Amino acid sequence: MNKKIIKKSELKNYKNNKFILSSLIALIILYPTNIISRSLTNTKLNEINNDSNKSFITKAVEKTGSSVVTIDTQKYVKRRKFPRNSQLFLDPYFERFFGLDLPYDDQPRIEQSQGSGFIFADGLVMTNSHVVNGSDKVIVGLTNGKKLNAKLIGQDFFTDLAVLKIEGKGPWPIAQLGDSTKIKVGDWAIAVGNPFGLENTVTLGIISNLNRNVTKLGIYDKKLELIQTDAAINPGNSGGPLLNMYGEVIGINTLIRSGPGAGLSFAIPINKAKEIAYQLINNGRVIHPMIGISLIDERNAETNNISVIVGSVVPNSPAEKSGLMINDIILKVGNKDIESASDVISQISKNGINKKINILLKRKNTFLRVKVQPTDISNLQK
Repeated sequence: MNKKIIKKSELKNYKNNKFILSSLIALIILYPTNIISRSLTNTKLNEINNDSNKSFITKAVEKTGSSVVTIDTQKYVKRRKFPRNSQLFLDPYFERFFGLDLPYDDQPRIEQSQGSGFIFADGLVMTNSHVVNGSDKVIVGLTNGKKLNAKLIGQDFFTDLAVLKIEGKGPWPIAQLGDSTKIKVGDWAIAVGNPFGLENTVTLGIISNLNRNVTKLGIYDKKLELIQTDAAINPGNSGGPLLNMYGEVIGINTLIRSGPGAGLSFAIPINKAKEIAYQLINNGRVIHPMIGISLIDERNAETNNISVIVGSVVPNSPAEKSGLMINDIILKVGNKDIESASDVISQISKNGINKKINILLKRKNTFLRVKVQPTDISNLQK
């Protein structure tokens, strides 16, 4: 009898073990080891991420934010109590005859404005020219609360860039400059600035387009090809940096499109900004080689090709002296086949003002070669 009981209990244990073994096999089939391993790995990664829960935006701003400065400017303006266009005071002789010199107010009025900038070298700040233009006093505010006077090293109206020197001793937090030739449409873009003195205001967007010609925006007095972004650039952000996802400066915030088409923001590529900045530091001014023509990109609806056409020629300019005419089609400048107006501008800029450059053009059905020696834009204005 005992033997029978033992056999029955052994049989029962055997069945239980068999059931457990079958369950394990089923679990392995339903949940392969790589999935179990992956969920364990993900758990560990989540634990690590929870320990350092920082987005790439936070990391980028932490890397560069301390180098972003507020720029306060002051301008002293003498003011009249009565407007100059007042009918009573149109004629200065009439004013003197009646002894009406009292309306003049000799006490200066201080006009204040504000912008942003960033420290890119030892005590040197890069910003927009329009932020500091015409200022009598410039004050740079650091993120640690310090406010220091700054001196204008130089400014370039045509590229809207200026360089300031902080009057004080460092060490200074210096921004890391990136390479704007490596950015692509769709890359992340982080705009940082101090609008209304609100330090390190950050907006996020993407690079919407590259090499935007500002003439298409109705801006004809600037020599700029800009980065377009949808990262919001607020008033007072002008001169602040546009960062990539690694916290490197790839541009300088400069223009906001208001009214129809609002939401478009523009930045000067950092490679161009560096070139201009070091010319200002070394020479106090910037040379802009030009030949004295305006250009039109005309797209052929059938072939989709672009023809670069001369829209106007400045009188007594190098272009006029070399025989260029309105409606000439520019095919080649130097060794570069021309595909857009920006190609022409780029080649002339690279050539400089000390030597002539060959231009191949088409006039009606005739091909012509001309040699033109560019001059600085300031000579064209004279």
